[in-house]
Amino acid sequence: MSPLACRQCGSTDGPFTADGICEDCDQPPALGLHTDLSNEAYHADKTSLSSSGARKLLPPSCPAKFRYEQDHPQPATKTFDYGNAAHKLVLGNGPDLVLVDADKWNTDAIRAEVAAIRAEGGIPLKQHEMDMIEAMAAAIRANPLAAALLDPAYGAPEQSGFWIDGPTGIRRRVRFDWLPSIQSGRLIVPDYKTADDASEDAFQKAVAKYGYNMQAAWYEEAAQALDLGGEDTELLFIVQEKKPPYLVNVVGIDYFAREIGRAKNRAAIEKFAECMATGVWPGYGDEPNYVALPGWIENRDKETYL
Repeated sequence: MSPLACRQCGSTDGPFTADGICEDCDQPPALGLHTDLSNEAYHADKTSLSSSGARKLLPPSCPAKFRYEQDHPQPATKTFDYGNAAHKLVLGNGPDLVLVDADKWNTDAIRAEVAAIRAEGGIPLKQHEMDMIEAMAAAIRANPLAAALLDPAYGAPEQSGFWIDGPTGIRRRVRFDWLPSIQSGRLIVPDYKTADDASEDAFQKAVAKYGYNMQAAWYEEAAQALDLGGEDTELLFIVQEKKPPYLVNVVGIDYFAREIGRAKNRAAIEKFAECMATGVWPGYGDEPNYVALPGWIENRDKETYL
């Protein structure tokens, strides 16, 4: 049965694809900056590469995982819900937050209510979860630097951009959490993240684990490619803890780490171009892969046992 409306843009004009997307949404977004592109339409474009996709293409992941996750979107988790809900109240854009007034979601009626909210694209929350998200948003507004970077009078949330990579010709994309509307002088792009620990030590580990240096380099290149900023453009992370007092830390990535991120991005772009051209998305390889001990363990054990 054909859907009544496009699941991305809401248009009732058909025809619709098997995924419930109208003919217009089935086309990749045009190059340039989009101020009103939905999150669903942004992520639906499989012809372009994003920062998170670039990180998924490189070790310890691989192109096969990247391709699988493109075709099989991951189900919502509480961590994912909290991050999206905080984005909604802090940035002012995102899915609706819907209170489910029950301490336990263990009855058929409540489960059906939660499922219906998710089917409509919303985020179901318990009262204590809603209170937490509202307190986090208040803590952001109380932090002078974070509040200035996210001032609604001088910027807008969820701006998407698409451009062509010169060396490979592939489409690249970016979705800025927040883009300043006044772009005279140096462009500072804030990116909001929630964390269990917002200290510099903890975020340094997160940079290594999640490749945030690659993200910083990607977004800075995006701003230049879209004529939003110059070579001095910088991404700053607004990191906020999810437990009281919901501390906020504004953190930048140093130059050398960003340059490493830029080089890794280039390797991922080349890999994406190769996979797109061949239709082959490799896993870990067809030959044995040999690994060494971590350096500190090798140094410790060779002194003791060799």
